[in-house]
Amino acid sequence: MQFSQDFSALWKGHFSYNEIKAIAQGNNKIYAAGDNAIFSLDTQSNEIKEVTTVNGLSGESISTIYYSEDYELLVIGYDNGLIEIAFDNDTEILTIVDIIDKPTIPPNDKKINHFNGYQNVVYISTNYGISVFDLERLEFGDTYFIGNGGSQIQVSETSVFGDYLYATCLGGNGIRKAQVSSPNLIDYQNWQSITSGNWVSIETQENKLYAINSNRKIYQIVNDVINEEFTYSDLPLSMISVNGNLVVSTQNNVFVYDSNFNIISQVAIEADFDTKYTTATIDLEHIYIGTKDFGMLKTPLNNSVIFEEIRPNGPLLNTPFSIEAERDGLWVTFGGYSSRYVPSSKKYGVSHLEGEIWKNIPYDSLFNSRNLNSISINPLNTEQVFINSFQDGMVEIINNEPIIRYDQTNSGLESLVLPGVPNYISLRLSGSTFDRNGLLWTTTSFLKKPLKSYQPSSGQWKSYDFTDLIPDPLNQNLGFSDIVIDNSEIKWIGSFNFGLIGFNENNSNPIIKSIKGDVENFPSFNVTALALDKRNQLWIGTDSGLRVLFNTSNFFNDDDVRVEEIIIEEDGIAKELLFQQTITDIKVDGSNNKWIGTADSGLFYFSSDGQNTIFHFTKDNSPLPSNTINDIALDEANGIVYIASNKGLVSFLSGGSSPFEDLQSAYAYPNPVRPTFNIVDEKVKIKDISENVNIKITDIEGNLVAEAQSRTNQRYNGFNLEIDGGTAYWNGRNFANNVVASGVYLVMLSDLDTFETKVLKLMVVR
Repeated sequence: MQFSQDFSALWKGHFSYNEIKAIAQGNNKIYAAGDNAIFSLDTQSNEIKEVTTVNGLSGESISTIYYSEDYELLVIGYDNGLIEIAFDNDTEILTIVDIIDKPTIPPNDKKINHFNGYQNVVYISTNYGISVFDLERLEFGDTYFIGNGGSQIQVSETSVFGDYLYATCLGGNGIRKAQVSSPNLIDYQNWQSITSGNWVSIETQENKLYAINSNRKIYQIVNDVINEEFTYSDLPLSMISVNGNLVVSTQNNVFVYDSNFNIISQVAIEADFDTKYTTATIDLEHIYIGTKDFGMLKTPLNNSVIFEEIRPNGPLLNTPFSIEAERDGLWVTFGGYSSRYVPSSKKYGVSHLEGEIWKNIPYDSLFNSRNLNSISINPLNTEQVFINSFQDGMVEIINNEPIIRYDQTNSGLESLVLPGVPNYISLRLSGSTFDRNGLLWTTTSFLKKPLKSYQPSSGQWKSYDFTDLIPDPLNQNLGFSDIVIDNSEIKWIGSFNFGLIGFNENNSNPIIKSIKGDVENFPSFNVTALALDKRNQLWIGTDSGLRVLFNTSNFFNDDDVRVEEIIIEEDGIAKELLFQQTITDIKVDGSNNKWIGTADSGLFYFSSDGQNTIFHFTKDNSPLPSNTINDIALDEANGIVYIASNKGLVSFLSGGSSPFEDLQSAYAYPNPVRPTFNIVDEKVKIKDISENVNIKITDIEGNLVAEAQSRTNQRYNGFNLEIDGGTAYWNGRNFANNVVASGVYLVMLSDLDTFETKVLKLMVVR
């Protein structure tokens, strides 16, 4: 049992709340659980607050939630048996791993099915039985294995009725009860069966007890005799008692009954919200319905014809596949292909973050394009975006409006051809990027001419033949990962079976070359990620480790070209950096440092040469909801790193930025530095500086206070004045390591390449 850390200072969660798994309520708040994050609605102020991995949640899949008004806390249950408790007006989350750590319970049986609060405890229904948790002491009590002979059985829910604790069970184990005040409920012989069958829910409504069977029927239990009340057209998904009313939810309807089981409200699927219901609750005036696609719908209890969508703004899904950053924004796709380039047939839309607002483009607006993956933003017109489909071609979007889909009928794109299968159409587009001239380059699997270029301004397409390298594309290469272009317009392409491919147009006499094997020092033929750094060195990710091509200029001329591993020293022992790790993405920031995502070890941030690990983020020490990183994107203008994991999207404010070409726009903030500003920890930022700069800070009398150079005083090395790409950070200390006094300070900037200078005045008030 431990309290988790709140990371909200530098991290932000971008979670989807379109699908609601569970709803709870109390103290004038409605709590709704998404896949792995929660939001609350204050019914009096209408304020919405999020609770995510940034606040300390685990990021695992939520199965159920319960709110205790007496103890003012929210209890969260997960598919894997984890339990977390979020306290009102507290920034910490309590994590309880007792069930996860039980070795006698199979992992698949640890799912938390239901919480039932009674007095000072909550009864936890699981796939192995019932556990008791004391909300006052915040500790576990007994566990009840209530199956025949004390065996573990699936308990769906529990409810206290009269003097007894009732449990509905699956697997044909019926409904069982035991005296709630008995000190020995751990003894299975104190539990008696009142009926057989599969039961999904049980609830006490004032002086009545109701249970729902898997046969879609609801029964009232009177003196342990079950009496059928109604048969639903769909299996009820939840049943709760609120304010003396009974609320039953199916995928197509919500039923609200009074104390005599008379319907006082029934809410069917609304035409404007084509979805499925998941759960529901009520207060004195409204019904709150969890849905699959629209978050939580709010409608009047007595006139359920007007619906209001309630959910935090977010992307479509919590399974981002590819992301691409722009200034103050981000594009996200959710479809794609497997690690072996097998199409997934995912019919998902696209999400676009603009500033603080998410705009979601649905699948049917994107010409029903499946498996949308890589995103390319036109550098000459940032409102124009191209998104590849690993099935149907390429979609063009302008100002958030899908304009056209390019495929085999209207462009230079081609479908693969399956021998003996006439009329088979499948365009497997993956990696793509723009060059500096605004020409879009993209790759298509299984073609003789897999490399295509497209000029948006003219509509001209060109195709480039790879058969000299891959003579049998249908059988020899499953797909292409990344494509990057260097300053010499060389195209570097990652492939599944042919390692690293270099392609040079060579004035219409193309040259193509591949390196992939042991001789070239590759750990695998499968290149999964590529990135060119500021020194034109090519960083290469594979499914078995990291390599660097240090000399890209001689790639085509050198018969002995090879890639190198990064060797680091750890505890006095030489080791290979990221040895045998599956690399999923590599990004280079303004300081030439490297962000590297992995398939199961989280996210790494390395110094420019890879020798120093600045950060290693995992789900255990950060808000990452998973250690499986699908993609990384950098908004370098704002120093934001976006991280797409297989369980959601988060961002980290690294603070770094790309350098400017000159010092014309350089400025310092905050200015003035006021007494309320924590200069030591929050630091003064000197923004929009050039790549190779010297910075001197002096007092008004010319006494040197601090000095730094771009290639020496880099960030995260403990200097008082640090430089990170286009931003420098000063902690207010002088050479004696004392915080400076109040006064005017001069920040003198000198570009070491162009000899341009600039002086900024900075006022410090202490």
